[in-house]
Amino acid sequence: MQTSNEFPQPLLVALCTNLFDALGTARDADEAMKQIDEVLRLFAGPVTFSININVTTSDDPPNEIQLQRYYSSHRGQFPVQGRKRKTLTHWTDTLFAQGRVFVAEGAHSLAQVFDDYDRMAEMGLNACINVPILRGNACVATFNVFGQRGSWHAHEVLAVRMLALLAARWIEPAPKLHYSLGNQVSNCCS
Repeated sequence: MQTSNEFPQPLLVALCTNLFDALGTARDADEAMKQIDEVLRLFAGPVTFSININVTTSDDPPNEIQLQRYYSSHRGQFPVQGRKRKTLTHWTDTLFAQGRVFVAEGAHSLAQVFDDYDRMAEMGLNACINVPILRGNACVATFNVFGQRGSWHAHEVLAVRMLALLAARWIEPAPKLHYSLGNQVSNCCS
């Protein structure tokens, strides 16, 4: 059996192409996310996959993001509808202020930005790719992949980014979304 390091890139392209077609027949968001989850596992090995919706409103304090889990591949450890508060860190700045992908590798890197890293460590998770799902300049959700590995390959990061784009069509922004980080204020879909 091939490890994720040896996964042939042409096969990855074929998997993603097939997924593009299959998602057109998905009956609902949960079915679509399960299809995406299956493809993730084929090329990335054992992963924990989730999507968190940004539910921050103008009533929330500045420099805080309120997230609610929309999808989870491990619902026992990370239940759907579960909520968490994120303060201003390199992670929130990268995803929510800059609208860029966040990649972290190694226990130290994850522990710096995830206050629930102890739970992740128990599951052997020590690397992540988090992709912002954007509407305009606002990050409405995060597409999160955590793996049991030392590092990610460039083609794996690209594939996760493509899968996040596919998932985005199923994600509705939270009503009254409004957040401020540092000097940036973002509103969406009010």
